[in-house]
Amino acid sequence: MSVPVVDENTCTACGICVDDCPSTCYDLEDVAKLNRADDCSECGVCVDSCPSGAITMD
Repeated sequence: MSVPVVDENTCTACGICVDDCPSTCYDLEDVAKLNRADDCSECGVCVDSCPSGAITMD
């Protein structure tokens, strides 16, 4: 299973991944947090929509 990983040093907390995630896996705290990884469908929308490149699939 491949899951998104957020680089907290690169994340700008813009919230785009939170808004775009079709599985609502993210919460926005000081940075984006993947708090519901079990719900992730591995679609990659968050990776594609992150303007700072802070999200990668691992």
